[in-house]
Amino acid sequence: MTSAFWALLAALFAALLLVGRPLGLYMAALAEGRMPEALLALEARLLGLAGARPEQEMGWGAYARALLLFNFLGVLALYALQRLQGMLPLDPRHLGALSPDSAFNTAISFVTNTNWQGYAGETTMGNLVQMTGLAVQNFLSAATGIAVAFAMVRGFARRSASTIGNFWVDLHRITSYVLLPISFVLAIVLVSQGVPQTLRAERTVHLIAPVSLRLAATDAKGHRVVDAQGRPTWVASQSAQQILPLGPVASQEAIKELGTNGGGFYNANSAHPYENPDALTNGLEIFALLLISVALTFTFGRMVGDRRQGWALLAAMAIMLGVAMSAEAHFEQQGNPAFRALRVDQRAGPSQPGGNMEGKESRFGIASTAIFTAATTGTSTGAVDSMLDSNTPLGGMVPMLLMQLGEVAPGGTGTGLYGMLMVALMAVFIGGLMIGRTPEYLGKKIESFDMKMVSMGLLISPVLIVVGTAIAAVTPAGLAGLANPGAHGFSEMLYAFTSAANNNGSAFAGLSADTPFYNLALGLAMWAGRFVSIIAALAIAGSLASKKRLATSSGTMPTHGALFITLLLGTVLLVAALTFLPALALGPIAEHFAPWAGHAAVIGGRP
Repeated sequence: MTSAFWALLAALFAALLLVGRPLGLYMAALAEGRMPEALLALEARLLGLAGARPEQEMGWGAYARALLLFNFLGVLALYALQRLQGMLPLDPRHLGALSPDSAFNTAISFVTNTNWQGYAGETTMGNLVQMTGLAVQNFLSAATGIAVAFAMVRGFARRSASTIGNFWVDLHRITSYVLLPISFVLAIVLVSQGVPQTLRAERTVHLIAPVSLRLAATDAKGHRVVDAQGRPTWVASQSAQQILPLGPVASQEAIKELGTNGGGFYNANSAHPYENPDALTNGLEIFALLLISVALTFTFGRMVGDRRQGWALLAAMAIMLGVAMSAEAHFEQQGNPAFRALRVDQRAGPSQPGGNMEGKESRFGIASTAIFTAATTGTSTGAVDSMLDSNTPLGGMVPMLLMQLGEVAPGGTGTGLYGMLMVALMAVFIGGLMIGRTPEYLGKKIESFDMKMVSMGLLISPVLIVVGTAIAAVTPAGLAGLANPGAHGFSEMLYAFTSAANNNGSAFAGLSADTPFYNLALGLAMWAGRFVSIIAALAIAGSLASKKRLATSSGTMPTHGALFITLLLGTVLLVAALTFLPALALGPIAEHFAPWAGHAAVIGGRP
């Protein structure tokens, strides 16, 4: 790894600590209602007009029902916008309606904070759908995740309580006082760097030199013209102009990163120069997609009255993320192993001089791209500034494994915190079994119901990934989408279900996923992966809130030191290793060693 990588990594972590701590304390004040009286009164009046009762808190069941109803209505609204697009205004390119299966998949994708896209945004979605559909759900899905985190932290902080907060109040405060103002500032900065923010559909520019093209010949009805042997015919053409698609890009780019949503206005996502023009915006987007997840660990420490607890969770998250970023940079800077396997001289050094630049933007380079790749899959963002399908086999395995860890390094907005808290409950349960003591965490006794919910919350995604990939691997509809055979094709399917079940949204784009099979299968995986874990987290919150806090004794396991951080890391790795190692061995690991096998066969078994 280069000195540039270490400098970027150090600057990123320092900036996150500098800004994350005050933001986390600010969010703790919002969660606890420590706000000016005038603002509280205005909030109560506005929510009352909307039919909510902000003065009345909810038990976990009512909180869950409100959340599920709200998000279900969001799916219906976004589905309708896509299906009616051809009849709605602000569609200057006249793109028309989406197919039912694509609209279904996209509606679930954006409501669940996944933002998986089986389409090219600039040629599929009009400005109205981009703004009132996709961008709105970017705010609301992020706010939903943070609201669940607030509720779960209240479960640890409260004693003998029957409520965990009010969903409508949490949703309003998070959206109005956190996501909107930060996104506004971030969007202005992006506009200043050249990211478009306009309702114009496109702009035609004149090229410096004409470009020669070879186009498929078509008849008057638009049908392909073939020769006597049935082969397509081509015609030569020249173009001196280029049409540049425009739209409200900066506003969507800001919240897609801040809310760990992912997706993109353009098909190339954050690799597109209109979404991510230069190294400055690339670094800013990495910072934005990690900020709230880091800040929430400080929120947790403040609300439970022991800031060391938040630091312990943050340390575990930072170690996993730092190791993943380092591994990603190493594998990509070493380059494609096929280069070394085909060399007779096996001298030390990188397999590919200059590293693997395939699929990467030269304006970012390998170091910055590796940090972005690990950050976007360590959270539930899914935005990418490179083509992950072009990574080295092990370089592609790193983002896949980060998602399979449960996206707790540091995870998405809210999802990372409540996911790590479920891991912490599992860790103290294992620790309690080892010393023969009833497990406790933050003075709350962990009982049978809590562990059942923890198991459900942690295992739903692995089940969806393994079962979904298995079905895709043995059905014609699943195999039809593959662009590559063998281990890499298997990796493409495994990555798709890993991304969907963990609500990430990134992809190995060699898989053609805009088909009825993948739209339906991945849509169901996204919905179950999101809301089963949310229901489990809220149930745990309600159970913990009702319990008394036990006094600390000499036998209480400390949950803020190096030993507990190690136990957290071990628990995360143990669950992932037992579940996914066989699948990873069939995909990226097998692909990594394949060049040496082929080389040995060619030159008579020479190592």
